[in-house]
Amino acid sequence: MSAAVTADETSPAPPAAPAHPVLVGYDRSRASGRALAWATGLARRTSRPLLVAYISPDPSRYDMGAGAGPFVFVADPEDDVLDWLRAELTDALKAATLAGVEVHVAGCVGDTARQLARLADEHWAEALVLGAPEQRLHHLIGSVPAWMARRAHCPVVVVP
Repeated sequence: MSAAVTADETSPAPPAAPAHPVLVGYDRSRASGRALAWATGLARRTSRPLLVAYISPDPSRYDMGAGAGPFVFVADPEDDVLDWLRAELTDALKAATLAGVEVHVAGCVGDTARQLARLADEHWAEALVLGAPEQRLHHLIGSVPAWMARRAHCPVVVVP
C-alpha cells in the first residue's frame, strides 16, 4: 500500500506513527460520527493521540461491473482517501486539535474488522471505538463491533 521513499535533505520526514492511540473507525454513518465524538473525548481525557481509520472495501471482493455500485475506489489510498477523509472530518478534527488532542488519519483497503484489528495491534491501541450497527441485518448475521469484541487485543467501546 505504501511505497518506499528515499529520504534526502529536501524531503520532509514522514509523520511519526501514534503510540497507544484511541483508535476510531469512521465510515460516514451517523453512528461512526457519534463514535468519533466519544473517541475524541476519551483521547483528551486520557492524554492519548486519536487515530481515525477509514477502511475501503476490497474491490476484488465485489463484482459490480465497471463503474457500477456505490463504492468509489482510488488508486492510492495513502493520498486520495486521506485527503478526502481530512476534508470530510475538518470540523471534528479541528475540535479535537483545539481540545489538545494529537490527531492522525489512516486509510486502508480490505476487510473492515481485520484492518481495524491490524491497526489496533500495530499501534498498541489503548481502545477501539466503534459506532453501533444501524442496520437490522447486522443484528442477525453479526457486525464489525461484535467481531472486534471477540478478537481485539484492546478494549472495544461500542457507542450507540
